[in-house]
Amino acid sequence: MSLRTLPLLSTTVLLLVGGPSGTFGQAAQQPPKPPAPQTAPAAPAAPQSTHYPILLLAFGSDPNWSLRIGQKGPERLDRPNYPPIPLEPAEVTHEAAADSWTYHAKDLATGATVAVHIIREACTGPTPAATATPSAAPATSLSEQKFTFRASVDHAQIGILSGCARIAPELFPKITNPAADEDDTDKKKPDPPTVTNFKSPVAVAYLNASQQLVLKRGAVVRVVSTKRPIDFSLSHDGKKLLFTRSDSGADTADSLQLYDSDAARSKELLHGPIRQPLWSQDDSRIALLKSVDSQWQVWTLASGTPESAAALYIGPVTALHGWIDAHTVLASDQKNAFWIGDDNSLRAVTLDEIYGNGFIVSTTGTIRVHPLNPDLLLISASFTTQLPGHAKDVGVLAYSLFLYELRSKRRVVLTPPDQSAQHAEWSRDGLQIFFTGLAGTDSARHAATYRIFWDGTGLRRYLDGSNLTIGQ
Repeated sequence: MSLRTLPLLSTTVLLLVGGPSGTFGQAAQQPPKPPAPQTAPAAPAAPQSTHYPILLLAFGSDPNWSLRIGQKGPERLDRPNYPPIPLEPAEVTHEAAADSWTYHAKDLATGATVAVHIIREACTGPTPAATATPSAAPATSLSEQKFTFRASVDHAQIGILSGCARIAPELFPKITNPAADEDDTDKKKPDPPTVTNFKSPVAVAYLNASQQLVLKRGAVVRVVSTKRPIDFSLSHDGKKLLFTRSDSGADTADSLQLYDSDAARSKELLHGPIRQPLWSQDDSRIALLKSVDSQWQVWTLASGTPESAAALYIGPVTALHGWIDAHTVLASDQKNAFWIGDDNSLRAVTLDEIYGNGFIVSTTGTIRVHPLNPDLLLISASFTTQLPGHAKDVGVLAYSLFLYELRSKRRVVLTPPDQSAQHAEWSRDGLQIFFTGLAGTDSARHAATYRIFWDGTGLRRYLDGSNLTIGQ
């Protein structure tokens, strides 16, 4: 190698070995550092499932009940011989560890809170019937079956109901797209009626526009008395009509008459100050109020032997409301309602408890026991405070109907706004209520008989007349 090439070689070696600064000494003191590891970005939180079981039928026995859970949550609670309770769904909470859900809701009639608990756990219970009437919980058979869910309902007034739940899409035939419904309001249809299996009365008695007593059986209409009776009651077979009248022209009746539709004539059963005669369920007995020493007492008699009349309860009362069963009648004084038995038993509930704060306790009010459920009362009364959706009127409109459950103390007002309601009576099937009403839009103030279903739906004018009593 020639000496002329050495400087070039030395320069090349320095360039290959040198650090970033181009000097060997600095490279030896500061060796290059490996790049610092970078922290991986935080992964997004695992999505929480909002799915929860829907289209379910929860149900139980002792007592029997059922509850439907639709697309938005709890829709309706049903109990045999009680009106269905519409529910307003609220939020749903999910406990993943227990695989359970709590559906919150509100009782639309009373505002009471409702919580429905569903847990995915095997549950054995009575098999619900294949079909259920719209107005009652499904009946149960003796056989038992295993179901996917365990269920319970906690209603603030009714209490806790326990049972099972099953998937029941057949109970929710109308599955719609809510957004599509909102965009096309013309396609919206009214909700189907909740009561469809009712039976219209075939025998009724009432006062016509001239205040004459009329008996209507099927298509046959007869005037029984041209003089306005004070009280009247139609037998369950629709063939015999009790009515009281005043032969002296006084306000108090002094005669109890029995009209036989087959014979088309009346006869006197009793004479004296008498009020509110009422037939027993089998038409074999009659209960009434009789004045003794200027005090109203409860008396009973066999319908075929008026001479058998005897005092059942000699304590002072102001009103008689009907038979609870074959051996018990319901009466009241100014403070209490009394369940009076043939065996001298007596049970009392204060009227303040039944009527609540908004209604007036008076002798013009009536209490009627549901024909199939002694726990359910139908009350006609005037009110002093403004009811929800009702315009207060100190005149004829200040009367309303409400249902009261003795055990749960649940009270539901039935009368629509601007509608008076007096002299309410149950239909024999217990699904309908007939009352003397006066619509607020009726400028002529004509009273008529209206019908409404026990859940507050289906209001319609039934006939021209008032004070309807139902037989068959």
